[in-house]
Amino acid sequence: MKVVRFFILAFLASSLFCHAQSNEPTGKPAQAPAPAAAAPDATVPAAAATTPAPAATAPAPAAPVPASAAPSPAPAAANDTYVIGPTDGITVSVWKEGTLSGGYLVRPDGMISMPLLGDVQASGLTCQQLGDQIETKLKKFLQDPKVTVILTGIHSKVIYMLGEVGRKGPVEMTPGMTLLEAIGSAGGITDFANARRMYILRDEGGTHQKIPVHYKEALKGDNAFNLVLKPGDTIVVP
Repeated sequence: MKVVRFFILAFLASSLFCHAQSNEPTGKPAQAPAPAAAAPDATVPAAAATTPAPAATAPAPAAPVPASAAPSPAPAAANDTYVIGPTDGITVSVWKEGTLSGGYLVRPDGMISMPLLGDVQASGLTCQQLGDQIETKLKKFLQDPKVTVILTGIHSKVIYMLGEVGRKGPVEMTPGMTLLEAIGSAGGITDFANARRMYILRDEGGTHQKIPVHYKEALKGDNAFNLVLKPGDTIVVP
């Protein structure tokens, strides 16, 4: 019995000794886990661009301001043959005399007013005749004046369109305007026009005339029927 008890005690003692050894520290500190790599800071702003911004493009120059609403220049041939009338526009140019040059609108009484000369009759003359007249008057003040007159707007010569035409009312004449040109300027006749009954009313020398129009013959190219109009004519298209 004593031998058995000895073996039991010896077994328990060895078990306790092994358990104590397993709980002793090894003397080596535990290795701390390596810190994770720091993520880049998303809040850090990107570096500012070093290239300077291109300079603003200079604004395009403004379009030239048109001159005051002046009438369109008349055809060059009109300066030789056209007879100036009231409300027509002309330009008088005196060589080397800017103060005497300028644009004029012929008054209803047919006159224009010029420096030095005062009132000058313009209505009833061609541009050449008016220039010669002004030169003669200026010889009292200037030595050998040179004057040029240019027609800039025709307003005194009009004809009138009535009836079945595209645009009724006054039509400004051009030099030598014919029947077909006037009708074309008014937009032509309508589909309801009675071309066979067209006529022209004309007041000439205090008498009233009714001139029949042969429109279809004129359209065929017969110039005998394509009448040349006179200021104040009224073309009636029934």
